[in-house]
Amino acid sequence: MARTRTDIRRARIRLGAAAAGIALLAGCGSGGEAQTSGDTAALSGEIIWADFGGPTNEARQEIYFAPFTENTGVEVVSVVVNDAMQEAMMSGGQGDYDATHVGLDLVYANKDNVTQIPAEYQDQALPEDIRAYAFGTFYVGHAQGYLSDTFPNGGPKTWADFWDVQTYPGKRAWPGTPGSYDSSCEIALLADGVAPENLYPLDFDRCSAKLDELRPNMVFYMSYPEIQQLLVSGTAAVAMGPSGQFSALRNAGQDVTVSWDQAVVAPNVIAIPKQAPNAENILALTEYFHDPERQAEFAARTNYGPGNPEAYEHIPADVQDNLANAPSHTAVVYQDSKARAEATEELLNWYTSWLAG
Repeated sequence: MARTRTDIRRARIRLGAAAAGIALLAGCGSGGEAQTSGDTAALSGEIIWADFGGPTNEARQEIYFAPFTENTGVEVVSVVVNDAMQEAMMSGGQGDYDATHVGLDLVYANKDNVTQIPAEYQDQALPEDIRAYAFGTFYVGHAQGYLSDTFPNGGPKTWADFWDVQTYPGKRAWPGTPGSYDSSCEIALLADGVAPENLYPLDFDRCSAKLDELRPNMVFYMSYPEIQQLLVSGTAAVAMGPSGQFSALRNAGQDVTVSWDQAVVAPNVIAIPKQAPNAENILALTEYFHDPERQAEFAARTNYGPGNPEAYEHIPADVQDNLANAPSHTAVVYQDSKARAEATEELLNWYTSWLAG
């Protein structure tokens, strides 16, 4: 059921104390004194921000929202994305959200229903034909990772290696829910020898055939945190998944190796539906999200790659090593979000069917 305005007001009350505490911390972050170039004195009210919660939202609260509220008086109210409301608003309908966290392919599919971002706050890492329609970009890598002592003499690097259970024995952790197809087809095609420039349009029959080869050695996870459990328990020797899960293991004290060779990199973005109730406020917030020092701090906190290339001027080399779109990661493969947008329904139907066997 979609959240009502009453639900959101209740959320604001619950978040009020936390927001106050975060505001105290914000002055310690980089760029804490940044001022907006627009007439922020005229702003008032609130922003209803929809994302997936958790540590990513916590980082946004401290790095972006708190200083914005301090400088403008506009309160940012965070709610967890409701799929029905997000779909309605991205399709041009009414709803409560001023901003919503989506994949870039969804933006391509709904450009006519999305508010454009001012040119000076557009993320230059995005393709030119879409950068006016999204902001707050960060890059996720669908990579393979393993505990380093699992392969003391060196483990798999490419996706062909991932499939090679003779040379690199052990089970492979793999996404097991229909909506978590992630980069599964691209990865299967890369493992089958397809060159990155020839991945699209996706050949679903070839993807299925290659995945069938590995299915006997797969262990399916139903949620991303299970990746960590499967590796630590030894149930899986290697896992395919979002690079943030491997960073979480490293932060927990585990020695983890991540291969960026052929890791499939994809942007996550924020879109402003044209029906956003507080359009002026959310457009003002885009300036904070574009700031390179704030993006650098967000990258250090989350291990997601920044959308503004200038952020790398403020990111230490050891932090860059863990970011999907780091300049040093020259062997990664970028998803074609536009091509995937044209095949969204096919992708879901294909993976649902393949999982069912």
